[in-house]
Amino acid sequence: MESLSSLFSLKGHVALVTGASSGLGVEFARALALAGADVALVARRADRLERLAAELKERYKVNAAAIPADVTVEAEVDRAVAEANAQLGIIDILVNNAGVAPTGRAENIKREVWDSTFAINVTAPLMLSQRVARALIEHKRPGRIINITSVYGYVGTGIYRMACYVASKAALANLTRQLAIEWCRYGITVNAIAPGWVPTEMNIEGLEKGDNRARIESFIPMGRLGRPEELRAAVIYLASDAASYVTGTVIHVDGGYLAW
Repeated sequence: MESLSSLFSLKGHVALVTGASSGLGVEFARALALAGADVALVARRADRLERLAAELKERYKVNAAAIPADVTVEAEVDRAVAEANAQLGIIDILVNNAGVAPTGRAENIKREVWDSTFAINVTAPLMLSQRVARALIEHKRPGRIINITSVYGYVGTGIYRMACYVASKAALANLTRQLAIEWCRYGITVNAIAPGWVPTEMNIEGLEKGDNRARIESFIPMGRLGRPEELRAAVIYLASDAASYVTGTVIHVDGGYLAW
C-alpha cells in the first residue's frame, strides 16, 4: 500500500449489495464501483437494477450484474449468490443493506409484521453472509462483510413508533460482532455501518410530515440530516485493505446523534 489509491482500491474484487434498487443501496453500489470493484446488484425491482448496472458500467468502467431476488426466500438467496459468482467471480465483499422499517404502536404489532421485519433485517443478512463466507473459506480467500444497521440499533426513538425496526437493527449489530469473532480466523472481517437520519425513498414521506424534520434535526448535534453520499467513505474503508485489522465494529455516520 504505497499510495492513497492502492490503500483504498477495490480493483479485482467482487461485491454484492442487497437492497440495491434505491436509497443507500444505490450509494453503496456506486461507492464500491468508484473504488474499482465489480458489483452484483440484488433487489426485487429488476428495472431499477438494470438501470443502475448500466450506469456503473458506463461511469466507472466496472462489471455489474443486475440480479432480481427476494432475499427473504432461501432458494432465491442461493440463486442470487450463484448468479453473482458465475457472472462476476467469487464474492469477497458483501453489503447487507436491504431492510424495512414498519411503524405502529408496540401494543398493536401483529406477529406477521414482526416476523417479516426480522426476516429481511436479520435473517437475510445471516443467510447471505453464510453463503459468502462458506465460499471464501473453501477457497481460502479473505473477505469483507458489511452489515447496515442504524443508530436505532442502540437507542429508541420518541419520534416514530418502530419497535420492530429498532429490535431488528440491534440484533443485526450484535450478529455482526459474533460473526466477526467466528470468522476472523479465516481472514473474513465482519463490520457494520450505522447511519443516522439520511433522507431516502423509504423515509422521505415521514420526514416531511408536520414538524418531523425539525424535531429530528434538533436531536442531531450537527443540526442537519445526512446526505446519502456521506455514507460512501465508510463502505469503501471497511471493504478495503485499509481496514484489514478492523472487525466486529460499527461505524456510526450520524452527525453526532449518538454522542449525546
